[in-house]
Amino acid sequence: MDLSNQRRMAAEVLGCGANRVWIDPNAIDEVAEAITRADIRMAIDSGTIRALPKKGVSRGRARHAAAQKAKGRRRGPGSRKGTTNARRPGKREWMQTIRSIRTELKALRADGKIPRSVYREFYRKAKGGMFKNRNHLLSHMRMEGHLEVDD
Repeated sequence: MDLSNQRRMAAEVLGCGANRVWIDPNAIDEVAEAITRADIRMAIDSGTIRALPKKGVSRGRARHAAAQKAKGRRRGPGSRKGTTNARRPGKREWMQTIRSIRTELKALRADGKIPRSVYREFYRKAKGGMFKNRNHLLSHMRMEGHLEVDD
């Protein structure tokens, strides 16, 4: 039995697509006799015709992946697109290093542990890239006798 006309009218009345219109298989004869919109509305009110729920794409997998990434997973070589420098630019790396070194130098000078001349000497060395981190700077200062071993 061809119910395409009824399905089309029901879709318009329900405000959904024709594929989402559900017609009760036990009441097909009743629906076939419904030829006006008023008839269709009555069938909708009685529950013979209704709109099926929308189908959506589940976010469950995406949420799980996001949770794993938050934990630091999924970062292996197979997931990487850019080069190491593209993922973490060398300039950012340098900025992080030099800032911590310069902060330490300023703190040492402010506390009076090193004079201005030593501060300036090590500041220049740091600018030249001599120290790879704060501890490296402090070990150099100790070796050259500018700091006590317990500092």
